[in-house]
Amino acid sequence: MNDTASPLIPLLSLAHQAREARSSEELVFLLVNDSRSLLHYRQAALWLAGTGVRGLSGVVEPDRNAPYALWVQRLCAHLASQAGQGVVDRAALPAELAAEWSEWLPAQALWLPLPGTAAGGLLLASDEPVPEAALPLLQEWLHVWAHAWQALHPARRWWRSASSPEAAPRAWWRRRPVQVAAALLLLLLIPVRLSVLAPAELVAADALVVRAPLDGVVERFQVQPNQAVTQGQPLFSFDQAPIASRLDVARQALATAETEYRQAAQLALADPHAKGQLAAAMGKIEEKRAEAAFLQDQFARSRVLSPRAGIAIFDDPSEWEGRPVRTGERILRVVDPKQVEVEAWLPVGDALPLPAGAELRLYLAATPLDPVPATLRYLAHDPVQRPDGNYAYRLRAQLSEATEHRIGLKGTARLQAGWVPLGYWVLRRPLAMARQYMAL
Repeated sequence: MNDTASPLIPLLSLAHQAREARSSEELVFLLVNDSRSLLHYRQAALWLAGTGVRGLSGVVEPDRNAPYALWVQRLCAHLASQAGQGVVDRAALPAELAAEWSEWLPAQALWLPLPGTAAGGLLLASDEPVPEAALPLLQEWLHVWAHAWQALHPARRWWRSASSPEAAPRAWWRRRPVQVAAALLLLLLIPVRLSVLAPAELVAADALVVRAPLDGVVERFQVQPNQAVTQGQPLFSFDQAPIASRLDVARQALATAETEYRQAAQLALADPHAKGQLAAAMGKIEEKRAEAAFLQDQFARSRVLSPRAGIAIFDDPSEWEGRPVRTGERILRVVDPKQVEVEAWLPVGDALPLPAGAELRLYLAATPLDPVPATLRYLAHDPVQRPDGNYAYRLRAQLSEATEHRIGLKGTARLQAGWVPLGYWVLRRPLAMARQYMAL
């Protein structure tokens, strides 16, 4: 039992020392010198791709320009290109390497490539043949050593420099974290346009609102929604029956007052006391005449005409017909389809210092890839409550160029203010929310 486990004791000791190593030099020295506890050899060399001969047995720091080191480097590079391991066959070596073999190395040599991502290998030279029982222990030892080497030389990441314990300390401004931080700082200082999004739609620039001229019931519409109308064209009419009956009554009352006045005038010719009743009869006539004239005007106004040419914009006529309305209630709008502008609602939380003439682009839901350019005309000072319950500032913007889009199309407006650093643009909303909870 003890004889079987005894070869593992040196391996465990080497593995412990490799894990405790704190520098590359210590690991290299451990590999080329202390591996003798697993295999008796006379010379050892560690070769790394891209570096060359990294360590030689018996010396603390090899001279890479020495003839022996140069020959060993060529030999190891050749063995590494063969992609194999085991006892080195001198007969298979190139002539220039085989000719100098006896000058630098004993008769037997073993080549062991490093496992994992470490590109290189270990060359062990001995006067005696290598026992096969030692190969598994050497391979396991190289796995442990390669793991310790990679722990001291982690893979390079974009945000940090390659860790190299043997490299001289860099100046603070040349360290990768500092460079990355400086690059991020410069990125945050890049000027960008401060912008905000707001719901918007195309509206008429100069719409004439047609309101109810009197209290009554809408009888019917003579036009349809979005129909082109001319000036003086009938739009809708009220139920004229109540007004017509009141007008007939007023006319009858006026005729009665005029008859009474004529009778009083005839009596005044014979009776002087009847002359005092003429003034009262004349006043009654004027009263009834004014009442009849008012009702006649109401009767004429019950048929509403278009105040100008344009397009009539209103809801479904069936929703208005038979509906009682009061004087001043808005019924429809007559707009000029060529006079269009943008109306947007800027949320209170996104309010920006927008000067008159600020740039605006409207991205309509119907044509999101064809923005409508405009310039700010005015921005309201006081916010208005919207149907969704939120408060927003109303703004109007004049189109920069003519558009074929119809009135009523909705979308999202992108408003642009002044230039600010990218860092402020990114952190503006978080800072505003944090500021609400800070007492400073």
